Formats: sequence, C-alpha cells, structure tokens
Amino acid sequence: MRKNILIVGATRGLGASLRALYASKPSTHVFATARSDKEPDSNTQSNVSWIPNIDLTKSDVGSKLVSQLPASTKLASVIITAGYFGLESFDTPDWDKQVQMYTTSAIAPVFVVQQLVKSGFLEKGSKVILVSSESGSITLRHESEGGGNYGHHASKTALNMVGKLLSLDLKDSGIGVGLVHPGFMRTEMTKGVGFDKYWDAGGAVTPDEAATSLASFVEDFDLSKTGEYWAPRGPGDIGTAEPVLGTNLPTPLQLPW
Repeated sequence: MRKNILIVGATRGLGASLRALYASKPSTHVFATARSDKEPDSNTQSNVSWIPNIDLTKSDVGSKLVSQLPASTKLASVIITAGYFGLESFDTPDWDKQVQMYTTSAIAPVFVVQQLVKSGFLEKGSKVILVSSESGSITLRHESEGGGNYGHHASKTALNMVGKLLSLDLKDSGIGVGLVHPGFMRTEMTKGVGFDKYWDAGGAVTPDEAATSLASFVEDFDLSKTGEYWAPRGPGDIGTAEPVLGTNLPTPLQLPW
C-alpha cells in the first residue's frame, strides 16, 4: 500500500534530504511544502507533489495547507522540519528574531496539526514528528556552554511542550506525536550563525545522514513512544550529554526535558 508522507519545510537542509529520501521509494508519495510560490529547480522526482506558499509565520498556515491537499488523502506521517535560527547574546537580544523563532517552532505546529486532524488527513496509526533540538532540553543545559541564544533554545523547549500536549490530545485517536533531535548538521542555517567552526569537533553530520537515521526512527515509532523526546543518532553530537547524563549512553537516546 502506498504511503503518503507530508514534509513541512522541504526545500533545503534536513527537509530537502527527507523529501529526496522518501521520494526515492516507489511505495511512497511525498507532499512537500515550500514557503515560496515555486518548487525548487532541483526537484526531478515524479512522486513529489509541491504545496506552495506555506509560511509558518502566518496565522492561516494550517488552513492554507489543508486546502491544497487532495480531499481523499490519508497521511501516514507528517514531519515538520521548518525552522529559523537567529543568533543572539545577552548583550544583543533581538525581539523580532525571538518572535520569528517562537512562531515558527512552537506556535505554527499546533495550527498545522489541528487542521490536518480536523480535516481528516490524519487518522488512527498516523505519526506526527516534530523536529526539535537537544538545545530545548533544560536538563542538558550546562554551565560549560554558557547562556545566550534565548529564542533558539527556549522556542525548542516550547515546541517540546507543544508536542507533549498534542500527544495527550491525540492519543485516544491513535495518532502518535514524537519529538526529535535529528543531529547537529552541516547546513546553511548552522553556518549562517557561525556554528560551522564547531562542525568537526561537534561531530556534525550532513542532512542526508540525519535524514537516514530520522526516517529509520520514524519507521519504528509507534503509539508506545508518543509524547517522548528522542535523539535518533544518540549522544555523539550532544556535547553536554555525558557531563549531565553519564557515560555509555544508548543509541537512540531518549532525551530529558
């Protein structure tokens, strides 16, 4: 039976890699969202349907998304990957950057998922995967890394709470909701905030590598893990994991809130 996968934020980074990976499987059809009104020039895969003009900073994002899905579609999995990272420090907090980070990471997913459920695109057995980050774990924040980046870290913490609450609302419907740290990645986003200087020491992986491990995790994910927070690639790229959680940690690793 053909599986329909919806990837929100599929034009670059992890989202683009997930789109290519799922579309390479003949048994899968991918619905891929783009913020612009044009699909990427690089897309040559016939089993990808593009959904344009999906902007997670707009209040109508959920209704605009469902209005462009074929009415009879049932989604096996929804993966919300879209994100924004605006660099900050204690001396240079940025109001607009923080609003954009919170809106994109923690507000929009509620409206997207709610509309997909209420419109009948998600049903018993469907999976919702919210791409978070280990940076959203309060427990893992350690004095060795210092403070700063308030909007980035706290918006991921807020997303974790959103995912937990959605999991409670949707469990009786048989829809699982998972939160994942996909890995520290070599993307334009991390490069754009100067984190490329940490890529080698931090064990950063390519988006394709992160997509492969995430897709494998999604395949095994079920209602028994709903509302949980995981690192499919384990502790390797989480610098505070061993100082906080100890040694000999497993892969995948369930992360603390």
